Amino acid sequence: MDSFHLTFGGYQGAGSIHTRAAHVFGGALARELGGVLDFDFEPDILSQGRKSGDLPGLVEHGDYAVSAIASIRFSAAVPELRLFELPFLIENRAKLFAALDGDLGDFFKNRVLESTPFRVLGFWDNGFRHLTNKVRPIRTPADCKGLRLRTQMSDFLADVFAPMGFEPVAMDIRDFLAGIGSDAVDAQENPLTSIVNFGMAKHHRYITLTGHIFGVVLLFCNAALFASWPAPVQAAVARAATEASVAQRALAEAEDARLLAKFDPAQNEIIALTPAEHAAFAETAAPLLARARRELGPGLFRPFA
Repeated sequence: MDSFHLTFGGYQGAGSIHTRAAHVFGGALARELGGVLDFDFEPDILSQGRKSGDLPGLVEHGDYAVSAIASIRFSAAVPELRLFELPFLIENRAKLFAALDGDLGDFFKNRVLESTPFRVLGFWDNGFRHLTNKVRPIRTPADCKGLRLRTQMSDFLADVFAPMGFEPVAMDIRDFLAGIGSDAVDAQENPLTSIVNFGMAKHHRYITLTGHIFGVVLLFCNAALFASWPAPVQAAVARAATEASVAQRALAEAEDARLLAKFDPAQNEIIALTPAEHAAFAETAAPLLARARRELGPGLFRPFA
């Protein structure tokens, strides 16, 4: 086989579980393809002045062959992916990934392939998302009133957080981090790994464990490029993606417990909601979930019944 060059673009830096899983992907490919593989991995395009949201376009135009980013970046083209933007729906990661490794995952792979220039290689764990802010402890929706909340780049998320009382502000992670010490926003929501990895905990004292959304990351590649690869390379990439996905999910689950134990009470106040407090937040999402069931169809919701 001729030499094979594969580029992978990331945005979370060396300490990220996504970065570590990308190295698993590269290592698995190296075992499969031996000396013919040239694996070129860029772990952090933010350090190059890029935005995280540039990654799909960079893969589409061939700057990178493979990347991994939150499913929200594809939901405009594949509205069914809004399933992973819905609050208080997914409560069990094992149950979710069992579905994504089966028929539900095949459905999303087909929808992405037919509606975008991309092929999904795997589904990664982006963790349960929690609220952080620099103003006050949040225990109820009333505590959210008037706080400007940075959200991911999705108009749909305004419908998630406005009913809680927030003033949602969509912002790329690069722009948010650049102004995190300013008064541009008061609060944000992310999994614990990002809260720590991106240094958000240094600026936001209060961390409320709402677990309001469970994020899914798509490991994806340029579909036309994948189709051009020889069959042995396609098979090797698919097997490497499976190995990396298994590793990434294990890293993500272990990361939550590890990080919770590391927060310094002098710097951060961890707020665990009571069942009643959690239910009050979930109640704000009930109309949105009912609407989504009508719009997306009840079949997508069966794995979470």
